[in-house]
Amino acid sequence: MRKAMVLFASLFAATAWAAGSAGGEQGGDDVPGYILHHVVDSPYLEIEVPLSSPIHAADLPQILIPFSEGACTPRMTDHGQEIPGLMEGCLDLSITKHTIMMWLAALLLLGTLFIWGNRDKTKLVPRGAGANLIEMLVLFVRDELAIKNIGKEEGPRYVPYLLTAFFFILFMNLLGLVPWMATATGNLAVTASLAVCTFIVTQVAGIRAAGLGGYLKHLTGGVHPALWFIMIPVEVLGLFTKPFALTMRLFANMLAGHIVLFFLLGLIFILGHPAVAAVSVPFAFAIYLLELFVAFVQAYVFTMLSALFIGMSVAMGHHDHGHAEGHGHSETGPSHDHGKAHMLGG
Repeated sequence: MRKAMVLFASLFAATAWAAGSAGGEQGGDDVPGYILHHVVDSPYLEIEVPLSSPIHAADLPQILIPFSEGACTPRMTDHGQEIPGLMEGCLDLSITKHTIMMWLAALLLLGTLFIWGNRDKTKLVPRGAGANLIEMLVLFVRDELAIKNIGKEEGPRYVPYLLTAFFFILFMNLLGLVPWMATATGNLAVTASLAVCTFIVTQVAGIRAAGLGGYLKHLTGGVHPALWFIMIPVEVLGLFTKPFALTMRLFANMLAGHIVLFFLLGLIFILGHPAVAAVSVPFAFAIYLLELFVAFVQAYVFTMLSALFIGMSVAMGHHDHGHAEGHGHSETGPSHDHGKAHMLGG
């Protein structure tokens, strides 16, 4: 089966090269532009043809909300027509290609739950390969990510969010490997929005565990008030480095994989000979299989780091509680939660 797929890809690449060479300007010079066109977002849907003009499928709705008269009037730049941004008084809520991909991922998520969810409460054990696979993933997120990183008491509370993030990111990653689809997680705005969701959940978890006073006290780092002017900015900066790391890690890994994959196929057109396909296509096929693995790994990493950040935030409350018990009238010393907070928070 694998040999047949490689042979088919080689013949397809050779045919595309011949067509590109016949088109004159569709040769190797278009490879960077084609790769960039594939990975960026766009306000329309199209069927891409290797190193040729894409087939226009449909224009997507453009939704512009001006905060002042004429704020959303398009202007011409060196890169073509450009819509003013939010800082210029124009809120752009237009539907784009990556928006469609997110909607499809959400539909797949809901469909998976409805099809393979165990809705029959009389049967404790699900039947079928799909139901057992979903159960395995759900238990993995609950037991290995939520409970181990957040704690046995608070972990189950955040399992729904972690499961939603895991499957949503997984389906977006996998959609990018389907022909004529796109990877929404290769968009910085998408990964930043996901990271903001984790940031909000993390701060809410910290306030819930330690209270607003304990949360604000944690920003001082427990140092002398004379050092607060140093410690508070450092702690606040630390709050935002976590979502930044989530944003860039997911974005860079998903974007880089597609660029490498298309560049390997583009070597056929850059070097200008179909014989290059004998080397580049097998390598591209191997990268494609690696991308399947990366799709799961990046969904896991984002969920694991989210659980870790939530666990560190929850540990603030346990740390303060254990510290109070350790210095109070208890004869048994610091509580178990105090030790667990040190384990989670490092």
